Amino acid sequence: MIKAVLFDLDDTLLRLNLTAFLARYVAGAASLLAQAARTSPAALALPYARSFLAIDSQDRRDSLTNERLFNQTFFSACGIPLDDPAIHDLVDYYEREVVPGYSGGVVAARPVEGAREAVEAVWSAGLTCALATNPTFSLTCDQARMGWAGVSVDDFALVSTHANSTRCKPSVRYYQEFANQLGMRLEECLMVGNDARRDIVSPDCGLRTAYVGHGRPRGAVWRGSMERFARELPQVVARLNEADA
Repeated sequence: MIKAVLFDLDDTLLRLNLTAFLARYVAGAASLLAQAARTSPAALALPYARSFLAIDSQDRRDSLTNERLFNQTFFSACGIPLDDPAIHDLVDYYEREVVPGYSGGVVAARPVEGAREAVEAVWSAGLTCALATNPTFSLTCDQARMGWAGVSVDDFALVSTHANSTRCKPSVRYYQEFANQLGMRLEECLMVGNDARRDIVSPDCGLRTAYVGHGRPRGAVWRGSMERFARELPQVVARLNEADA
């Protein structure tokens, strides 16, 4: 029986140019850290790339949170300790005060049509609503993007971040950890996402996915727009529950 609906964020609830956002985020963060460390911002581009790749690897064998692995990889690459209290506060200030202003221009961030309605439909159906965004950023950074989508942390029972996850999508371990934190089994969760590679995982794990992207993936249990999903959620859940029974 479906008890929770898990939403992806980028290009699911939030329409944006993700590549442009990442570039702007890294450029701004590198500029701040370079001033603190008395180095060139350009010298920090590679450490950032290595750190993102490290936490995104599907071949990981460690049990570190994504945040700890990111910090360790970054420190090894450039000698800047992101977990130092002063550096941590600097990055937190940047994500809290500067990043929310990155929504315009080429990033072009705006809510997906029907996103707000879909979140409200989940709670109205008596289900738990959670945000299973790829956990590569802090909650502060996620909150900036949530604001662009017209939702907030209060709309979700749980938000995945780099601090509460040890893997990234599409690792089944990521989804299993997330479901465990909700106190549920993957079979009791319905994922809603736009990425056929990251949001649709092995059917053997029990997680079903409603697909709101532009392709026609065979692994999805439902396909359509977010506006349609908001309207049809009760029927989708009822059909899955009937199949489970």
